[in-house]
Amino acid sequence: MLGLLAATDARWAEEAMADLDAVLRDHAHCEMKAASHALSLVVRHPDDVALVRKLTALAKEELDHFDRVVEILAARKIALGTPPVDEYAAALRDGAQRLPKTCSPLVDRLLVCALIEARSCERFKLLLDRMGEHHELHAFYKELFAAEARHFREYTELAIAAASSDVVERRLAELAAVEASIVRGREKAEHRATIHG
Repeated sequence: MLGLLAATDARWAEEAMADLDAVLRDHAHCEMKAASHALSLVVRHPDDVALVRKLTALAKEELDHFDRVVEILAARKIALGTPPVDEYAAALRDGAQRLPKTCSPLVDRLLVCALIEARSCERFKLLLDRMGEHHELHAFYKELFAAEARHFREYTELAIAAASSDVVERRLAELAAVEASIVRGREKAEHRATIHG
């Protein structure tokens, strides 16, 4: 799915559904971090108007998703809590920095974002399949499943605009291999009810 080279273990969905409140709390933080990261790229590349506008729109959508997850948390009387460290995202960014420098840091950052969106998309699909269409959150996660897929494409398109399709295709394959290694390593660890757990 969306260039991912490793599928999530099916046990993840069971763990997530067993502690959906924890997943929702983590999901809210993921949306906030996604918005913050998009805006940090705006700050680093203020002269690229097309990039600025696209990332600003992405950040707005991520903030809207954050607000909607917080609304769900409030309805369930769950506190948002302190944001945890996203070890998966940190490992992916670190892995990108360790690769040979065959493209610009901007392209790497955009493609890391694209892969994070792809993994979230895959996890939301697993949640949808596990919870069933009559679950109260099914429609919400179906909408976000589509949004994450679109975000993957948008980040990839921004990377192509900053480099070329050949460069992006090669780099995305390299980063996807790094991402798959991270996911496989985390599968051996204890499962957690988090989006990137």
